[in-house]
Amino acid sequence: MDLIEHTTPPDVEAKLDALAERYRRAGGYGVDLLNLIGGHAENLIDRLPKQVRGGLEQATERALQHAVKAAHESRSVVPDQKGWLNSAVGAAMGAVGGMGGLPTALAELPVTTTLLLRVIQGVAKEHGFDPAEPNVQFDCVRVFSSAGPLEADDGADLGFISARVTLTGAAVHGLVARVSPRLATVLGQKLAAQTVPVLGAVAGAATNYAYTSYYQEIAHVHFGLRRLAVDADQPVERLVEQLRDRLTEKTVA
Repeated sequence: MDLIEHTTPPDVEAKLDALAERYRRAGGYGVDLLNLIGGHAENLIDRLPKQVRGGLEQATERALQHAVKAAHESRSVVPDQKGWLNSAVGAAMGAVGGMGGLPTALAELPVTTTLLLRVIQGVAKEHGFDPAEPNVQFDCVRVFSSAGPLEADDGADLGFISARVTLTGAAVHGLVARVSPRLATVLGQKLAAQTVPVLGAVAGAATNYAYTSYYQEIAHVHFGLRRLAVDADQPVERLVEQLRDRLTEKTVA
């Protein structure tokens, strides 16, 4: 029996190229931020007081559980905004949070978490997915738990995109508990960056701008691949592998 060679239509190739560029652009925000702060991601959390580091995971889970509900409920009150405006609002929140050091940064964390999750939900809707559906909310939380802007990735974290699940609302809250440890590291880096001496509000604005911009791009990659799989009638796993190949080729070159 002859083997059938699977080829990718040109329009799908172009869309994958565009998504790969989005993914690379997302990673650039973390580099810019580290250049501003003059530190390294792995050392940032060490700057936090021991008591804060110890309670970071619990604080993150509480903030994310609240954000899942608040982000969805806000959709009936505040419409989705343009990407540049989301980044600007995030930067303003970060500036306020960074003005008073760690205490105000901690107070700002739940608000920013809600904003980021709301931004991800808006991208999902832009690609034709209903943020009210439990499986879409699950996807939004998974996007949020992907590597943050301060973590080098090179496409290794794309595995979360290929998961196929049918979920209830309870499963979303179960996911929150499972992803909180990793997200605590991501948000801990953000908190630590906001407490850098002297920079204060500037560091707060920069971190939130980077995080808002990053998650918007990653959400476009995630839901863009989901939409492409539907429109091109191709398995999302295959598209993920093709995207990973593009990112790997770029890295090697």
